[in-house]
Amino acid sequence: MSKVQLKYYDNTNAEREVVDKEVPFPEGKLIVSRTDTKGIITHCNQAFIEMSGFTEDELIGAPHYILRHPDMPAVAFQGLWDTINTQTKWSGYVKNLRKDGKYYWVYAVVVPNIRDGKLVGFASVRRKPSRTKINECTELYKKLLAEEKQ
Repeated sequence: MSKVQLKYYDNTNAEREVVDKEVPFPEGKLIVSRTDTKGIITHCNQAFIEMSGFTEDELIGAPHYILRHPDMPAVAFQGLWDTINTQTKWSGYVKNLRKDGKYYWVYAVVVPNIRDGKLVGFASVRRKPSRTKINECTELYKKLLAEEKQ
C-alpha cells in the first residue's frame, strides 16, 4: 500500500491510498451512474456502491473522478470528455480506484442525457471487461502515462 497525490483536471488534489490488488468485476452485474454536465454524480446503482466501496451518500454530489486510478492517463479522460461533449457516445476501458485503495476494471459506455433538446448530463453503464482487453490497455496506458510525464 502506498499513498499517492492525485491532481484532477479541475486543479483539485487528493491524497489516496493505492493497493495493488484487483477486485474482480461481479458476474452478471452492470454498474450504472448518471452525472450532471460537469461530471458530478447524481445517481448510482447498488452495484456501483458495492464495487466502489463508497456509500451512496459519499457518491451522490461527488465528482466522478474520485474513482480515477493513478494508472489512468489524463489523455484517456480528455478523449472521453471531448467525445461526450459533442453529444456522442463514448466507450472504453477504465481502471477505477476504490475507496479502500484497491482497483477494478470496467468496460464503460457513456451516453449524453438530452432532455427537450438540451444536454443535462451523462449516463454511464459499465460491464465486465475481457482480460485480453485489460492486458492491452494496461500496456497502452503505461506508455501514455510515460509520455505525459516527459
